[in-house]
Amino acid sequence: MSILTANEIVELITSERLSIVPSLDSYQLQGHSIDLRLGYTFMVPRTWRLTPEGREALAIKDFDTPDKDSFEIVELEKGQYFDLLPGEYILVSTLEQIGLPDDLMAVLYPRSSTNRKGLSVDLTGIIDAGYKGQLIIPLKNNNFSQTVRLYPGERLCQIVFEQLSHPVENRKSKYHLKDVIDGFSKETTTESDSIKKGEIREFKDQHAVDTN
Repeated sequence: MSILTANEIVELITSERLSIVPSLDSYQLQGHSIDLRLGYTFMVPRTWRLTPEGREALAIKDFDTPDKDSFEIVELEKGQYFDLLPGEYILVSTLEQIGLPDDLMAVLYPRSSTNRKGLSVDLTGIIDAGYKGQLIIPLKNNNFSQTVRLYPGERLCQIVFEQLSHPVENRKSKYHLKDVIDGFSKETTTESDSIKKGEIREFKDQHAVDTN
């Protein structure tokens, strides 16, 4: 694999093999990466919900990503900001939608200026070849006493593109071509069911990779 330079990134966008919507501005394009901007969707974890049995504390009990009912969804309007409280952890969307070809993957990194605010962008996440859609960014305020004010549109993290040696089959994630909120729909998988039942060895035998 090789990391793409700015000129190579622009060439891919010009040839429409790589899509970034809305289109890049001059502040985003770096020597061998692209800065991504903060979107308008903020997901704040809820602590409880009301059930027929009473007030129930919410907890991440399953192996899958929590569903959208586990979050308070905040959609900001033009000119609004979001105050991230001390110690608070949220999920945010990117402003951009990314569309990768099947022979290009990407890796996300925090921007140093974001870290200097006391924010922890908890990612070195991989974006699979062939993925299309917005990205979800975990964000935490590590300050003990100071609130950090966030504005949609500010540059939050950066993305590095890596050329694969050959195209790969795209394994569609549940966020592929979906609104970021819809990607949090609850789903049950054979893998998670097997883990909960303690049948991981049987699962691995059944889904073994053929190396012959």
